[in-house]
Amino acid sequence: MLFQTLDNKHKCIGVYYDGGLYFNDEFPEGISETWSYASFLRDREVRYGHLQCSGKSLDDVCPDYLKDDWEHVNNKLKSFLRSFHLSKISLDDNCFYDLVPEKFLLKFCEIKNRITKHVLQNFLPPKNLRFLTLLTKVTEDISQQKLNIDTDEFKPHLAEYKAREWRKKINNISPYIRYDIFGTKTGRLTTKKYSFPVLTFPKKYRSIIKPNNDLFVELDYNGAELRTLLALSDKKQPKMDIHEWNRRYLSENKILSRQQIKNSIFAWLYNSKKHPNEDMLRKMYDKDKVLNDYWDGEIVKTCFNREIPADEHHALNYIIQSTCADLILQKMIKIYDILEGKKSNIAFCIHDSVVVDLHAEDKHLMKDIIDEFSNTRFGTFKTSVKTGKDFGNLKELF
Repeated sequence: MLFQTLDNKHKCIGVYYDGGLYFNDEFPEGISETWSYASFLRDREVRYGHLQCSGKSLDDVCPDYLKDDWEHVNNKLKSFLRSFHLSKISLDDNCFYDLVPEKFLLKFCEIKNRITKHVLQNFLPPKNLRFLTLLTKVTEDISQQKLNIDTDEFKPHLAEYKAREWRKKINNISPYIRYDIFGTKTGRLTTKKYSFPVLTFPKKYRSIIKPNNDLFVELDYNGAELRTLLALSDKKQPKMDIHEWNRRYLSENKILSRQQIKNSIFAWLYNSKKHPNEDMLRKMYDKDKVLNDYWDGEIVKTCFNREIPADEHHALNYIIQSTCADLILQKMIKIYDILEGKKSNIAFCIHDSVVVDLHAEDKHLMKDIIDEFSNTRFGTFKTSVKTGKDFGNLKELF
């Protein structure tokens, strides 16, 4: 039973079904297939066309016989969006269906229904569809959480041109994080065009980001990619800092610093540079075994059911980065489940770390959260835990 959501915000509950519009949970029984997720569908079993075609756009998947109709309604949609922008009408603060004529909604949703039907009938679902569905629910919930931004924190830096430019940019974008789960081949998250740029925001100015609750708690793997490669090489995880562990075994008389060892291993790993301790390094990190296990000469197939076309130059990089990214994202989903129904929430995910916006009454959950994050399918990963009253001043607990 095909339907379309009319908005994706918590407060904007509406669907199109069989030529009619339905609002505020008064939905027909049995609706089960639509284009994309909305937060009010969280507890429903629904097939999503957008996920089944691995994130392709409606433009990309529209069949030829619908292209003229789709172009017509899509151009109208773009005109509405331009008018909202010029009129300074925020879609963050308004329901989309309250801003456009009902006649347009009915036509737009019917064409969208027909494209969705085409996708669900003609595209094979990706092998990691279940994971993509769960990840979508988490990232969409994050997108509904307004960031607590204090631009006064820029004041000590305003003598710098870069700081003034960032303040100007932040004042003109939406204070919400909107992730794109299909933004990279490997599955690492990117942010959409009008998102708060949390992944690229300079560390120097991170103090502008404050928790909505009482405290930020950041969980971050120590040497995530190296630990992933070690695990895929069927080696045990060291309990200590992995870069110091490498230094202990690879640096004669410990002449090289931790940072020098780290740089030399990554150069060997991703740039194929010869390492002075090549033989020992290959025994620790078995690149050949990993390539043989997860790359068939054309396609990388990770243990998380992600498939990525790759040549020899990129294969190892994709295996490690994709496996590491999916490991962290799966842990984010698990933490999201622990926090369900609580006042605390996941604030955001940045590369190898997950940041929790912790409410004081949920502090008893931190042991469960840390244990969940640290205990991976590859063994226990040493985890750094930092806390702070803003994102720029986190202090390490352990």
